[in-house]
Amino acid sequence: MMGSGGFGGDNHHTQPMAEINTTPMVDVMLVLLVIFIITAPLLTHSIKIDLPQAGSQSNPEKLDIVTLSINGEGKLFWNDAPFEEAELASRLGTEAQKKPQPEVHLRADKATNYQQLAMVMSAAQSAGIEKLGFVTEPNSKK
Repeated sequence: MMGSGGFGGDNHHTQPMAEINTTPMVDVMLVLLVIFIITAPLLTHSIKIDLPQAGSQSNPEKLDIVTLSINGEGKLFWNDAPFEEAELASRLGTEAQKKPQPEVHLRADKATNYQQLAMVMSAAQSAGIEKLGFVTEPNSKK
């Protein structure tokens, strides 16, 4: 029987093949991997340039800081010196006119009434203070 191992002689194998031949796909992937391994160092090539060196000193701008403190009873302190609430608007207005404008750090006791804090923040905004920050102390870990 000549047709048993050839192309056209066997007609009883008419079902399609259920297996996928992955050998060509693996061959292509290995070729791509080799190409990427060879070309990857070429992509990171950089041009070496000898740049000129410039030396300069930085001039850190020292801004003035005004500490505005409020104790538990609602008394005001300007840089740790007590003052009256009636002077608050004029002092904040004077600081707002300075160039560069100083930062105002607001320190308040935890027993301070929120109404007092709101009044101070409103006065600072009305005076034109641009930088108003709250100063807190970190919790101590026990």
